Amino acid sequence: MVQNGRVMGTILGLCRSLDETAFAAGETLLAEGGSTGLLYVLIEGEVEILKGDFRVDTVAEPGAIFGEISALIGIPHMATVRAIAPTRVYRVERAVEFFAESPEVALEVARLLAARLNSVTNYLVDVKRQFEGHQGHLGIVDEVLETIVHQQRQPFTPGSNRIPDPEM
Repeated sequence: MVQNGRVMGTILGLCRSLDETAFAAGETLLAEGGSTGLLYVLIEGEVEILKGDFRVDTVAEPGAIFGEISALIGIPHMATVRAIAPTRVYRVERAVEFFAESPEVALEVARLLAARLNSVTNYLVDVKRQFEGHQGHLGIVDEVLETIVHQQRQPFTPGSNRIPDPEM
């Protein structure tokens, strides 16, 4: 999900020609773990963002975008987006193609994602300072930060070194 007042208004204006979809309270726009290629831009209403059963946030600001990360890097949805009030959105079926055909929207989304990355990086630096010199799992904050900040585009492979089978 991407948010930032001025940019969200810009995105909303650029999407006025798209098809609208309505969701009733309780309906799911995007399900965590699903791979839909869909992108939604909030027109009006309110949604909640859930990671598992934990509510991460609620969003009611017109122009908020949902599904952009999943669509851009080809991973399953990282969270569930569910309407908590009657909600109208612009629906984009093939988000990657939409961004390629709408460079103004793509640029605004890139700015928002860069701002989000900047905020997360600043937060991780603060955490790093707090736990610098600690032993155990808190001591690896430095490694985690370095990995995240300097990661270049690499193909995503589900699984882990411990359990390399992506089906597990």
